[in-house]
Amino acid sequence: MSKPRVFWPLAALLVLADCTTKEIALDRLGPAYGSHEVFGSLLQFTLVYNPGTAFGFDLQPWLGGWTRPVLIAAMLVMLAFLALLYRRAGRSELVAAMALALVCGGAVGNLLDRVRFAQGVVDFIDVGIGPHRFWVFNVADAGITVGALLLALILARDERSRLFTG
Repeated sequence: MSKPRVFWPLAALLVLADCTTKEIALDRLGPAYGSHEVFGSLLQFTLVYNPGTAFGFDLQPWLGGWTRPVLIAAMLVMLAFLALLYRRAGRSELVAAMALALVCGGAVGNLLDRVRFAQGVVDFIDVGIGPHRFWVFNVADAGITVGALLLALILARDERSRLFTG
């Protein structure tokens, strides 16, 4: 199996799953900020909008009204960098293709939210125990996290990985 046959279907599937689950969350969990238990307090669905970056880090105090355009531009730059990594990966590097597909698919899913919603990225998966909650995230975030971990493993395994050296 070749790199494109792994990358493109996986990236497309992640974008589709992310967009679909966000639409369901918007339809069924509104209005925002109400929690719905799925598996006791361990897993809840809580609709929130994240106008900031990962983990809810808010750039508004520093960037003001430029926050949304700056984040969109940053995501486009990151996607260009990921495209470069994809081009540099060998045709048979399937784990790298999977990792890059997850990160790219997740980035595209969140980028679509940034463009569509002035409030920010739609998040709804709420994990924790009782009052001790992890941050609220979405399917795209999960893909980005798994993909980034896979990329880190690839790079740790081979310090001079062809992903960075061409």
